[in-house]
Amino acid sequence: MASHLILGRRVDIPLEIRDATVCSATYLVRADAARAVLAYSGMDVTELLPGKAACTLVFAQYRDSALEDYHEFGVAFLVRPPEAEPPPSRGLLAGVRDMRRAGFGTFVHWLPVDRRLTLEAGRAIWGFPKELADIEIRLGTPYKRCILRKDGRLVIDLLIRPGTPLPGTGSIAMDAYAHLDGVTRRVPWSMRPRGIRARPGGALIRLGNHPIAKELSELGLPKRALMTSSISHLSMSVGEARPLPSSRPAEA
Repeated sequence: MASHLILGRRVDIPLEIRDATVCSATYLVRADAARAVLAYSGMDVTELLPGKAACTLVFAQYRDSALEDYHEFGVAFLVRPPEAEPPPSRGLLAGVRDMRRAGFGTFVHWLPVDRRLTLEAGRAIWGFPKELADIEIRLGTPYKRCILRKDGRLVIDLLIRPGTPLPGTGSIAMDAYAHLDGVTRRVPWSMRPRGIRARPGGALIRLGNHPIAKELSELGLPKRALMTSSISHLSMSVGEARPLPSSRPAEA
């Protein structure tokens, strides 16, 4: 087991998050626009449909972990593993076939948080693009809401409507990717969700005047969500980050 000292506190890897509530909205956006957003990372999006990529907005309240209690918001994209060969075709089912053949992962493009400990740990240990922001999360009603402000400016106000209860799926393992300081990293993680609800559509968005809001508008938001989901109790295990060989910064 590896460990890191962050702000005088020991953080063991894999990091165990024992309880969190997570809500998300996934949108189909133009693949060329998504590629332009992720050009800095060297990663390529998965096309679920010809010319369409998946962008997910997610907010979470973490209640029990080594990083204490905090709120988090994320902008993420479904991506192809860097070692995958180019997709063989662009037909209607090409995206599904490509995901089955090559696999997929989640690229974390932006990850604001509201506590210093998780900010420093996220950047130092995993290379996640964490920034401090004001994040208000309301979970006390069936409508789950997140209001995010950065530097005193509204970025987004996101409302998730309740979906249909779904059975638990056991443990789900996948790779996350992130880029920081010229390095793209792969982060293995596993999730164990309980209390899942999901539905088509189900999200309302109000964008502010922050540059990230402008970037989301250039992806075509606000628009109808492909699907929304909420997980009332989520536990996670986050492993050690590994730099992708092609992304190591050149030595001086």
